[in-house]
Amino acid sequence: MTETTVGIGGAAGSFGAGTGQGTDMVLNIGPQHPSTHGVLRLRLVLDGERIAAAEPIVGYMHRGAEKLFEARDYRQIIMLANRHDWLSAFSNELGVVLAVERMLGMEVPARAVWLRTLLAELNRVLNHLMFLGSYPLELGGITPIFYAFTEREELQRVMEEVSGGRMHYMFNRVGGLKDELPAGWTGRARTTVARVRSQMGRLDDLVLGNEIFRGRTRGVGRLDAGTVHAYGVSGPVARASGVDFDLRRDEPYLAYGELADVLRVVTRTEGDCLARFECLLDQVHNSLDLADACLERLAELPPGPVNQRLPKVLKAPEGHTYAWTENPLGLNGYYLVSRGEKTPWRLKLRSASYNNVQALVELLPGTLVSDMVAILGSLFFVVGDVDK
Repeated sequence: MTETTVGIGGAAGSFGAGTGQGTDMVLNIGPQHPSTHGVLRLRLVLDGERIAAAEPIVGYMHRGAEKLFEARDYRQIIMLANRHDWLSAFSNELGVVLAVERMLGMEVPARAVWLRTLLAELNRVLNHLMFLGSYPLELGGITPIFYAFTEREELQRVMEEVSGGRMHYMFNRVGGLKDELPAGWTGRARTTVARVRSQMGRLDDLVLGNEIFRGRTRGVGRLDAGTVHAYGVSGPVARASGVDFDLRRDEPYLAYGELADVLRVVTRTEGDCLARFECLLDQVHNSLDLADACLERLAELPPGPVNQRLPKVLKAPEGHTYAWTENPLGLNGYYLVSRGEKTPWRLKLRSASYNNVQALVELLPGTLVSDMVAILGSLFFVVGDVDK
């Protein structure tokens, strides 16, 4: 079989040709292409209008974060860790400090625990709103992204006020949080959460009520539970295929154990693009409920510190631990190995998007080229989270 290579986007490469009758078209999507959420490259083998084989090729954004971790102390690592999934910076930081605190056997003040839980849920909403706006855009609907960014800006304002950052918050610290809350911040946060919730109906009606959107996503890109387990897919993508697993409920951390009556793990059974979008949308509603519950509990707590006093040079004791969290895009884990120094001997990152995007090998074959963008976008990945 002869292969003819065609490129769309940058770096269209050349692949070896075999012999035989007929011709397969090898189509390069990316790595610089509007549909790929960043510098991801897809190598597709086409049989007419249908995809015969697909290979996601990653690594174009690799910056060696795991190696850099080994040359930074535990305070500096936070700056590196919050950048691999730039839509989930607070949650990325959280995994690192939880691992170090576990090694130290450190108890974090109660107010810091509840504040971390609150900010993690607000960060989850920010992450999901980006995809809830950008995914319809990839299918030809421009209006939802304006609504999504309006709500994101409301939440960004309160996150920026408390942390000083809009994307890379740098607010977590080993032992708690960087600073006390600004005066009156909880009231403003409560108002913002209520305002965002009141506007979410616009996205529900505009997108889910659109017959073109439903026609492009229903029954397209079905991912079964067996494939989810085989590839280690997690987060909303896995739950849309009926895999009922969420660390916040199944292995509670922070204050999630006390929020069992509010936390609702959103699942679907269809496993298609529409189910994945619906899971993301429903998760936003539940995260806003969790944020309200955290604000109520914070109002009941007595005044107190939000961090622990640390030594000038922080060293983790010799040993190893694994800390994982339910990040917005799925399971995020840090395997920390210490030899008693101020820098980790090894810090391995398990990022959600890296596993999730591998499922394209199973999802794309047999589908039409015209459905490729719909399937790709429905995996809700960040390329920096893939490449680390």
